Amino acid sequence: MEDLDCNAESEEKLNFRATDFEFRNRFWLIGAIFSLGFACYSLDQLNACEALARLILGQAAGTDSPALDRLERIIFVAGVLLVVLAALIRSWAVAYLHSSVVHDTNIHSDRLVADGPYRYLRNPLYFGNALLALGMGLLASRIGYVVIVAGMILFNYRLILREEAGLFAAGAESYRQYFAAVPRLFPSPWPRVPAGRGIPNWPDGFAGESFIWGFAGGMVAFAATERLSYFWIVTSVGFAIYFFQSYRRTRRKGQG
Repeated sequence: MEDLDCNAESEEKLNFRATDFEFRNRFWLIGAIFSLGFACYSLDQLNACEALARLILGQAAGTDSPALDRLERIIFVAGVLLVVLAALIRSWAVAYLHSSVVHDTNIHSDRLVADGPYRYLRNPLYFGNALLALGMGLLASRIGYVVIVAGMILFNYRLILREEAGLFAAGAESYRQYFAAVPRLFPSPWPRVPAGRGIPNWPDGFAGESFIWGFAGGMVAFAATERLSYFWIVTSVGFAIYFFQSYRRTRRKGQG
């Protein structure tokens, strides 16, 4: 069982958690991690999919080997499925938490959500981010893949520690009990807390994660056509919808 007292946060954790600046700008910093990863093609031209396929096949992987091509495609399809799963998990989480909270630049520690995916793990959104990195990173080079996956996991961990500090500071006993019962980042195979009375808002959940669905759709389009232009077109549509939704949320918040 994880400690529930303030002592649970060691000095190392206090020093490692994200700053307010990082939390407010997490969307752009995550984008910077992906950009840095893809920029690593300037250092390493071998794609992560091909590198993994060659590693699995060993000496049997010739330059124009049909087996190599098939395995590369299988690996990439697995990556596409990871991104789709990431989008599904994040949409499920947003449906219960609400997009105005998920994409706010401020930490919300005024209420505890323990429904839907939050019954299985405390941070389904960050778990979805990790799956996104594992899947989308296959578009990068070998070095880029490491940068994207390691960068995403470390940054997410910093964000989690920042959020947990805010929730513990609020002093709610219900969160301490929830903290003890539900794993932080690796999902439990069964619910760890009883179902509450939360009602999911599925349209908000899917619309709020339109940029993740843009990535998923873009990778599906690329897997089906092998044309990178289709990936960027579909991804751009997802981002356009996301920024339109963000504009509407900001405007409603200003009017409120």
